[in-house]
Amino acid sequence: MTATLALGTYRCPDVARAAKLAVAAGVEWIDTAPNYGAGTAECALAPILAAHPRIRVSTKVGFMTREAAAEALTAGVLHRREAGVRHSLAPEFVRWQVHRSRSELGRRPDIVFLHNPEHAPEGRPEAQAARLLSAIAALEEAAAEGTIGGYGIATWTGFSTGRFDVETLLSMARTVAGEGHHLRAVQLPVSLVHIEPVVAAMAGGGVLRDALAAGIEVFASAPLHGGELPAMLTPEAVELVGDGLTAAQAALIVPASAPGVCRVLLSSSDPEHWSDAMKACSRPPLDPSRLRRIRDVFAT
Repeated sequence: MTATLALGTYRCPDVARAAKLAVAAGVEWIDTAPNYGAGTAECALAPILAAHPRIRVSTKVGFMTREAAAEALTAGVLHRREAGVRHSLAPEFVRWQVHRSRSELGRRPDIVFLHNPEHAPEGRPEAQAARLLSAIAALEEAAAEGTIGGYGIATWTGFSTGRFDVETLLSMARTVAGEGHHLRAVQLPVSLVHIEPVVAAMAGGGVLRDALAAGIEVFASAPLHGGELPAMLTPEAVELVGDGLTAAQAALIVPASAPGVCRVLLSSSDPEHWSDAMKACSRPPLDPSRLRRIRDVFAT
């Protein structure tokens, strides 16, 4: 496939087990966040990361657990209003969370994603842009000092609603750090349910094409739509994707074949799921004509 599988830990009930299985299956990237696993995900990953230095890891900043919010309030880096909604992109909180995540993981994160910037309070567009720019500046600072390898944006609706686009993010990164910026990746849902990015890419535009042109990695999240997608696919739909596939394999192959997608995040603590998924990885990417047929069926 054009993309590789990575472990996404959002829906993993046992993050350590999922990570061990993923690493054994050959996965080389793990994606997590401070609020995953009820706030324990980063610590659970630390021993696996220490035992396997080749594994790269991304985490996020934005959402927080109740306990982390209390810590941040005590540290004076969080307003009570933000603690109440448990989400902040304030630069002082971003810096605090980056150092906390590095400590929890036991190593430098390769990428830190701003987690759902669209979740920030509504306001005038210029105020929204200023908040995002200040958060990007904090991450540029962390990257420049070597605390993180780079940064990105992980969003659920930011691109689909037009809240921001790749060029806007690049412009902000260049405003802060010029062409030597550290904006490395974007993360968004890409699947047979969220097929709009694939449709746009097939038409020659959209976030996937823009990221590809800019050399920015795309992480496809929720490829199985929270585990619901395989049961939604009819045998005819699976056959449309390819012969001899399971429903889960068919669902994974589509985002992995989309132009611009580099990594597909799979969340699973089941060894059979990983075996099934890795078999799908051995297949070549779907050719454009097949992708167009899939687009025509699922985009209606």
